[in-house]
Amino acid sequence: QVQLVESGGGLVQAGGSLRLSCAVSGFTISNYHMGWFRQAPGKEREFVAGVERSGYYTDYADSVNGRFTISRDNAKNTVYLQMNSLKPEDTAVYYCNAVVWTGPISEKSYWGQGTQVTVSS
Repeated sequence: QVQLVESGGGLVQAGGSLRLSCAVSGFTISNYHMGWFRQAPGKEREFVAGVERSGYYTDYADSVNGRFTISRDNAKNTVYLQMNSLKPEDTAVYYCNAVVWTGPISEKSYWGQGTQVTVSS
C-alpha cells in the first residue's frame, strides 16, 4: 500500500541544519510532483518547497528561499529537504506530499504522517 514516511526531524539550535527524507513505497515517484509542507501549533499548514517530476524545476516559500533546498532521487524513490540556517520560526511538523494529475481538473494526492522539527533559540 501507499506510504510516505518522513524522517530526519529533531531538535536543533538556531543556525543549525537538518536534512529531512521522505521515503515512498507503493508507487513510483517519477510521475509525481513532490513537495514539503509544514504546520506549526495554532497555524495553518503552509507550503514550504516543491519539485516537479524530473527534479529540474523547484519552488520555495519566501520564508525559506535561500535556506532550504528540495531535491529528489527518483531511483531511490525518495525526496529530501535540506534545511540550513534554521530559525525558531521554522519549528513545525513537516509533511511530505505527492501529487499527480489524473485528468484536466482532477488529481491524486498522498501525504505522510509528518516529522517534528524544533529549532531552539
